[in-house]
Amino acid sequence: MPANPPRLSSPLGERPRPGIVHLGLGAFFRAHGALYIEEAMRQSGGDWGIIGVSLVRPAQRDALAPQDFVYTAVELGPEDQTRRVVEIVRDVLVAREEPEAVLAAMSDAAIRIVSLTVTEKGYCHEPATGGLNRDHPDIVHDLQNPDEPRSAPGFLVRALARRRQAGLRPFTVLCCDNLPDNGRMLRGIVLELAELIDPALRSWIAEEGAFPSTMVDRIVPATKDEDIKRLAEETGMLDLSPVMHEPFRQWVIEDNFVDGDRPDLEAVGVEIVKDVAPFEHMKLRCLNGTHSSLAYLGYLAGHETIAETVADPVFADFVTHLWQQEIIPSLTPPEGVDLTAYTQALFTRYANPAIRHRTGQIAMDGSQKLPQRVLGTISENIEARRPSAGLILAVAAWMRYVGGIDEKGAAIDVRDPLADRLKQLSDGADGPDAKVEALLSVREIFPATLAADTRFTGPLKEAYAALINDGARKCAEGIAG
Repeated sequence: MPANPPRLSSPLGERPRPGIVHLGLGAFFRAHGALYIEEAMRQSGGDWGIIGVSLVRPAQRDALAPQDFVYTAVELGPEDQTRRVVEIVRDVLVAREEPEAVLAAMSDAAIRIVSLTVTEKGYCHEPATGGLNRDHPDIVHDLQNPDEPRSAPGFLVRALARRRQAGLRPFTVLCCDNLPDNGRMLRGIVLELAELIDPALRSWIAEEGAFPSTMVDRIVPATKDEDIKRLAEETGMLDLSPVMHEPFRQWVIEDNFVDGDRPDLEAVGVEIVKDVAPFEHMKLRCLNGTHSSLAYLGYLAGHETIAETVADPVFADFVTHLWQQEIIPSLTPPEGVDLTAYTQALFTRYANPAIRHRTGQIAMDGSQKLPQRVLGTISENIEARRPSAGLILAVAAWMRYVGGIDEKGAAIDVRDPLADRLKQLSDGADGPDAKVEALLSVREIFPATLAADTRFTGPLKEAYAALINDGARKCAEGIAG
C-alpha cells in the first residue's frame, strides 16, 4: 500500500437526490441493489439516491462519510477482476444514535421506497411461523418508546404513521432478504405491529401500502483487510469500505409499488413479474439450502471456504446429489428455467476460486435460516416419500456446529441469536440422541409436527451419531456414494 494514500472521494458533478431509504446498508445491498439502481438512473433518469441506515453500529457510516459515501465495487471473476466507483449513496444514518433523523428521512415526501437487508434475525419474527415475535426485546422497547424505535419493523410502522398523519402517500416497503414470500411476510409483521399501536393505522397500511416480494441473488463474500490493502495498491486511493462480488447477479421483483413509482429497473435486467414464488423457492432451496449444507459440513471437515469445499470431490458429489435427488424434485421451476442447468451454473459459481466465501460466514444465524432453506424441503419430501438423507445430514451438522466444538476438539465461534441457549441445550443433554431431542425442542426453529415425526427424527439421530463417530467428510461420502 502506498504511504498515506488519499481517501477515495466523489468525482465532481451533480449527484442524485434521495428517493430511497435503505435499512441495513451492508455489503450485499451495496454490491447488488445499489448497483442496479444506479444503472437504472443512468439509463432512464429519476431521483433515486439512497440514504443508508445502520440500525445499530456506526462502522459503515464512519467508513463511508470521509469518502463522500462513495465506494468501490470489485467484480471477482475466475481469472480477472473489474472495478467501479459507486456514487448512489448520499448519506448514512445510525439509528441508535439518531432515531429522529431516520424517522424524518423516511417521512420525507421525496422518499418513495424503503428497502431492507437486515438479515433474517432483523425482522423480529418467529422463523418457524413468520409471525411477529411480540416478546422480542426490540419490539417491547418500540411499543413503549414511539419516538425512539430500535427494530426495522418499528421504524417502518412509526414512519408510516407520520406519513399518514401528514397526508402523504405511504412508501413502498421492499424486502431484499432471503426469506420465502418475503413481501407478504413483512407485510404481516408490519400490520401486526401497527394493530398493537393503532388499528386505524393498520387499516391504512393494509389498504394503501405495498410490500412486493423479491428474490435476490449474488454471492458477496465479506471484505477482508487484505482486500482493502490490495485495492489501495492498485488504485492509489484508500477505500475503507469496498465490496467484493461475483459476476453473476439476479433480481426478481413483484410488480407491486405504491402508485407504480420506482426506478426503471427493467432497463438494466431486473425481472419485474406477477409472481416471485417460483424464483424464490428455486433460489432458497437450490442456492441457499445447499450453501448452508456445505457451510456446516464443510466447516466441520476443515474447509475454510465454499470453493475449497466443492473442490473436494466428496462434497462436489454430495451437493450434486442434493440438487438432483432431494431438492429439484420438490420444485416447480419458473417458466423457461431448466433446473439442472441452473444448478450446474450454481456449481460453477461455488467453485470460483476468487470468491472466498467463508463457511463460517455462511454458517452464521443458522437458527433463522434453517426453516426457510432446509426444513421446508425436508417436510415436503417426507410427505411425498422422497429421499432427504443429505438434507437431514446437514441439519445434524448444524446441531453439531452449535454445540460449539469441532471435529478436532477446538472451540467454534458460533454466531447466532440463540447461540447461548442452543449450547446450553446441547451441553445439558447426555449422549447423541438426547442432544438431538434437546435441540428439536426449540420451537422457533422446528415446528412441533416435524419435531415429533419419527420419519425425520430417526434418521436425524442416526446422522448426528454418524457425524460424531465418522466425521463430516465420511458421512457426506456415504450420502453421495
